[in-house]
Amino acid sequence: MEDTTPLRRAVLTWLQEARDLPSVPQAITDVALASKPGFSALGNAIVDAAPRSEHRDLYGKTDGDWLPRWSTLLGESGLGDATRLVAQGVTVPVESVANSFVAFCTAPAPVVEEWLLLNGELPVGTRIPLGLYTLQSFTAEELEHMGPMPALCGLQPGGFEFRLLEGAPFLHAPNPERAPDRRGPSWFAFPGPRPEARHWRALLPLILWSADLLHVDAVFDVERGRRFDLDPNHVPTTIRTYDRGDGVPDEVDARDIGPFDIALADLPRLQAFCAAVTARIDAVMDGTTSDRRLPKRRARRLERAARHLVGAYQRTYTDDGVWPQEADELHLDYVIALEALMTSPLDNHEGITKRFQTRMATLFADPSMRERVREEARKAYGKRSDYVHGDVLGDLTETQQLAELRALRLLTREVILRWLVLTPSDTQDLAPRLDAAADCISCAHLIEEPLHAFFQQSPPQDNIRV
Repeated sequence: MEDTTPLRRAVLTWLQEARDLPSVPQAITDVALASKPGFSALGNAIVDAAPRSEHRDLYGKTDGDWLPRWSTLLGESGLGDATRLVAQGVTVPVESVANSFVAFCTAPAPVVEEWLLLNGELPVGTRIPLGLYTLQSFTAEELEHMGPMPALCGLQPGGFEFRLLEGAPFLHAPNPERAPDRRGPSWFAFPGPRPEARHWRALLPLILWSADLLHVDAVFDVERGRRFDLDPNHVPTTIRTYDRGDGVPDEVDARDIGPFDIALADLPRLQAFCAAVTARIDAVMDGTTSDRRLPKRRARRLERAARHLVGAYQRTYTDDGVWPQEADELHLDYVIALEALMTSPLDNHEGITKRFQTRMATLFADPSMRERVREEARKAYGKRSDYVHGDVLGDLTETQQLAELRALRLLTREVILRWLVLTPSDTQDLAPRLDAAADCISCAHLIEEPLHAFFQQSPPQDNIRV
């Protein structure tokens, strides 16, 4: 291991010399700092403590030579910001800055992680596995330490206050194959599948857990200790007013939490539910590597249904917050999700509508519920056909349309959960079992018993009845 003491001394010397720099930040950009004589001395110390053979990400080619990359060492590390603050006379904890910079240079390059900020709240300290993902909430201090220079948090004017994100639900997963993106934070404006579609395997268990609307507020990359690439503009905020006791209201910025709020008492149930549902998703998706046609198609059908479901959720902020011009398309998303799961590779083209209704209804044991589901399925499929053929979708008021859309959303969520509980992961298909249970009362136990066992052991938040 290289001796990092000379590098630490070089950083402290650099910060000491920063006191003689102009106090105007525009006059000491990272480019200007890289041209200062002191940067060469700092660069030599970096070369000794973090050679290119072990830290290629710190170096770039200049005039044919590999040299420490100033944009990384001043910009990404936070040393440039620390230097400007010192020049402006701000009291900076230089010892902590030096320690952070040494760690930045000498630690192994971290794996890029993809993080999703969700519209809800969790008890701080929550950590729930979701396959390759983790659902987690953090304290403000923990989030500050994700970045390269936590000692500067709160010192920079206009800096992001991580207290806004205390208790925020984050889904994160490592992506070793993803190279660091130095172009800045990304939202939905990049090529390829939308983030909620790419991460459906982590989002689906959470959607199935609660009837509350869940969607993604922001997507960003994290390289722990290097880069916390959250754009503050992507955190929805609201103004909250507090009474200070002196008659003068105190207004503060707060994160707009949204409806997906998990209480501490619900965490064990949530973890058990997520584990059970994730295991079923994984079992179905293992079919993608099968050499048999049915498991492959079953995996594609689940993925297709999930993508349409999470896509519809992403465009539904509240049950009343749906653009009127999108309501019909959201209706179509839900019906496509249902149809993907209620059809079978063995089906012929006759009687599709009836099978769609009957199989959905058979997922429910209660006779009155079966009839209600059958009727809702009939109406939903009929509207789907009208939409596809360019016909008018009925003369409903906006309130009636939103109520119908909400009912279809909740039904779709419940059908997908029941399909996951019941569907086999081998070469058998669920559809024949549903057809048999619909035609034969004595076969109903094949549906009811697995559902009852699942909801007894791993109930969702709203305690769905069999």
